[in-house]
Amino acid sequence: MLRTIQIGTCVSVQGFFVRQLDDGRVVVRVDDKTYKGFPIERPLPRAA
Repeated sequence: MLRTIQIGTCVSVQGFFVRQLDDGRVVVRVDDKTYKGFPIERPLPRAA
């Protein structure tokens, strides 16, 4: 499953989900590298 994480104030990475860490961060894999960051959640649709 693809996940998008934020690894800096203006930097995000999208990669394959590896694992969830205890502090809330997520690890994703892009090619042969792994990145740790906080997940970017998709905004929920607004109620009419």
